[in-house]
Amino acid sequence: MAGSKWSDLTRRVVSAAVLLFIGVQLALSSGLALWAGVALFMALTFWELARMTGWRGPARIHTPFGRFRPMVLAVVAGLSLFAALGLPEFAPLILLLPIVAGLPGAVPKDRATYAIFGGAIMAVGYELVHLREEYGLPFILWLMGVVILSDVLGYFAGRMIGGPKFWPAVSPKKTWSGTLAGWIGAALFGAILWQAGLADWVLILLSPVVALAGQLGDIAESWLKRRAGVKDSSNLIPGHGGFMDRFDAVSGAVLAVMLLSWIMGLPQVGF
Repeated sequence: MAGSKWSDLTRRVVSAAVLLFIGVQLALSSGLALWAGVALFMALTFWELARMTGWRGPARIHTPFGRFRPMVLAVVAGLSLFAALGLPEFAPLILLLPIVAGLPGAVPKDRATYAIFGGAIMAVGYELVHLREEYGLPFILWLMGVVILSDVLGYFAGRMIGGPKFWPAVSPKKTWSGTLAGWIGAALFGAILWQAGLADWVLILLSPVVALAGQLGDIAESWLKRRAGVKDSSNLIPGHGGFMDRFDAVSGAVLAVMLLSWIMGLPQVGF
């Protein structure tokens, strides 16, 4: 029984490694290389979404583009994001293109799901580039650090302490102890950066909010997979699921930062 408690530890470690590697590579990029890298990643994520919301079944093979429709939508999503980054004045309209293109083919019960998650994917890609270009590499590393630290602490606290489940109907493994551990760890991370003179004290308050948003991103993707009846978003990362599985928490964190930027000035982070 004790062994089963840690049965997914390897997957967690690999997930964190994949997340860190891809995140750092993108964060270190700039200009067109950054745009292209984020656009490619979002295209792959969009492909996973299209498959989970109506393009996997054999009944879809004889529809326009047939079984290749998710791939077509992925290309549309990637090109749309790249174009939106180059034409920011038209970005809202351009980012809607893959939503409009794929909505008719989604299963009727999942059309709203497709539109909401698809819009979130496009917004995350656009905002990631904006944050990197506007606030710099240290800000992105702080964001990634909060997500990874929250996930790691939440995992170990949840397994070692256990207790009531956070949202058992959607994510039965998440506990309140793990969730709170993630918040505390994020706050301490913000405090360390503040004490080191690398950020304003507001990061102590902002970091747990970002951690919570990351946890909610994870839960949202769990809900989507349960609705689609799949264990992983895809098998693009052999043995460890898909890109959406690895970046669901980052997506939630990025969306939270985007919303916060609309109501307050984001703090500078400097290393």
